[in-house]
Amino acid sequence: MSCAGGFIVLPEHFFQRQKKQAHQRRAIDRWFQRIGLLLTLMTLGILGILLLNLVGNGLMRIDWQFLTSFPSRRAGEAGVLSAWVGTLLLMMVTAGVAIPFGVAAGIYLEEYAPKNKWTDFVEINIANLAGVPSILYGLMALGLFVYQFRFGQSILSGGLALACLVLPIVIVATRESLRTIPANIREAAFALGATRWQAVWHHLLPYSTGGIATGVILAMSRAIGESAPLITIGALTFIAFLPPTPVLSHPPFLSFEWLFSPFTALPIQMFNWVSRPGEDFQPNAAAAGLILMLITLSMNGAAILLRKRAQRNIKW
Repeated sequence: MSCAGGFIVLPEHFFQRQKKQAHQRRAIDRWFQRIGLLLTLMTLGILGILLLNLVGNGLMRIDWQFLTSFPSRRAGEAGVLSAWVGTLLLMMVTAGVAIPFGVAAGIYLEEYAPKNKWTDFVEINIANLAGVPSILYGLMALGLFVYQFRFGQSILSGGLALACLVLPIVIVATRESLRTIPANIREAAFALGATRWQAVWHHLLPYSTGGIATGVILAMSRAIGESAPLITIGALTFIAFLPPTPVLSHPPFLSFEWLFSPFTALPIQMFNWVSRPGEDFQPNAAAAGLILMLITLSMNGAAILLRKRAQRNIKW
């Protein structure tokens, strides 16, 4: 390295070394892209094989009789009526508890809670709860909701167990969505005299709808396929009746008796059929899996449409 006319002149080998390092970085990037693409294709291929196998075994079994019949000891007469109705009722309870409580907790922790050691402790535990095995939530629900609160082995107990399972996911998604909003949005609202709640309700929540909806979709997608908590609290594997209807034809027109009814769900019904020694019920299990996937995709599609509709008139 030399100095000529006040300028630093670097030696030739310095530029060669920099060029070589840049070439090595580009080569590493290309190899990483290729490996990532290969792994992605392998994953999609395995998923495609599983889906094709599921469709090939269960699609022909799905008909109106299968959807409107109760389980039976005869494979040809068995259906999933009680299972898919129980699944929808469970999701109603789960969404009704996990979404408002999760969003409210996320808003409080991100916008209201003071930044101290206690808040850090709560945040760490919420993040850890998102990775706790689902069977532990089932044991907690068995001791707390079934025996302590005396809700029994009911839809309410199952829905609350699944709500506790996915609550950390909704809280984390809400907090991450609020963090992505620029600070000048809050500052502008406060400068115009808005209270903290007005800033949250009129500005932060509308702008974070997309991220919150994504977290809710992921949470409900996990909840709908869980079987361990439901088995732990005593979900029935064979049920030949439906819970009481929540809508009445006479005043008060709404009934909550169904919350305390015994239940089953599609994952439980699939587990029952798959565990049988013969192969007669295998197509039934595959068909139930397809119906579960269809319900999941329908819920996700509805959530995505609601998210897009809510964000249509929002402008940054």
